[in-house]
Amino acid sequence: MSPGRQYKVGVLGATGTVGQRFIALLAEHPFFVIHALGASARSAGKPYNKAVNWKQTQPIPSAVREMIVQECKPEHFQECAVVFSGLDADVAGDIEQSFRLAELAVFSNAKNYRRDPHVPLIVPLVNTSHYSMIPQQRALHQPPLKKGFIVTNANCSTTAVVVPLAALERAFGPIESCIITTMQAISGAGYPGVPSLDIVDNIVPYISGEEEKIEWETLKILGGLAQGDDGLKAFDMHAKQPLRVSASCNRVPVIEGHTECVSVRFARRPPPSPQQVREALQAYTSEAYTIGCPSAPRHTVFVHEEADRPQPRLDRDYQSGAGVCVGRVRQCRVLDIKFVVLANNVAIGAATSSIINAEYAVLKGIVGGQA
Repeated sequence: MSPGRQYKVGVLGATGTVGQRFIALLAEHPFFVIHALGASARSAGKPYNKAVNWKQTQPIPSAVREMIVQECKPEHFQECAVVFSGLDADVAGDIEQSFRLAELAVFSNAKNYRRDPHVPLIVPLVNTSHYSMIPQQRALHQPPLKKGFIVTNANCSTTAVVVPLAALERAFGPIESCIITTMQAISGAGYPGVPSLDIVDNIVPYISGEEEKIEWETLKILGGLAQGDDGLKAFDMHAKQPLRVSASCNRVPVIEGHTECVSVRFARRPPPSPQQVREALQAYTSEAYTIGCPSAPRHTVFVHEEADRPQPRLDRDYQSGAGVCVGRVRQCRVLDIKFVVLANNVAIGAATSSIINAEYAVLKGIVGGQA
């Protein structure tokens, strides 16, 4: 499905790793047109090709090569229907807030507003129903907002695991417990990333804040919305059936693609068999794909039958990295079922999620504005 029109978009943090990925993906987009680029004061005023240290595998798109980079101020983005934020967390909070107050729709990859009680934390293959929080987010501002809002996407490692978990909960009901061990690519640390002497011939068994993000974000994403006595909606954090998540995070010498070993226990007794789990994962389809979001993958979860898949180097770019791959589905002798999941951390784990989120908002009429 296409909206039949084009929408001007802006990119904040355009010279950084995530910003570059936004630009590479948006250059060929069917209805988003890059209109404005924002970066730090030292980059502002320069043509994009002079301001950026381009690290993508394809050349800088011709449409933005000579585009003048602006400071990250709302007045430079007023014609944009959508603003994508690839800003670092140390600056994202105040800047994204200023854009929301300027009545701009902000789709952020930064962590700053993920824990905000009125900001949806959306993995577009899982919980698009959380868009229903946006009217309340607008209404609680003083003065109330008419168009401005913030939507965040999840941490890259969280994104990988919640997609199969959502598929399993849809098919078999609540999950009680989940144990996750990650093997995370170095690109997740940004550029220049982890020093070579720390990661070559090595595994680093600690990523600051990562385990807490997975354990908390999973509850917000897989939970629902509840209405309180004051009439306000709240994210219920999976409270109807408490979910315990334990994560252990490791940095490994892989460039792109987060691999995670997952074990789950279902509330349902007896639990589903490994074959039933495979079938449920294969059958899972996201609403984003159903309504026609052009970047949403046809196969939300691709299930490998081979004993040694998925693998980052072989599988991270399947469907342009927009879905997740699962393999080694088998019985767990401690919990119920265990499997391996792989997601492209710089695609569905970052910019691609934000782009699908914005596509969904356009197709559902949550944002507007014609180029």
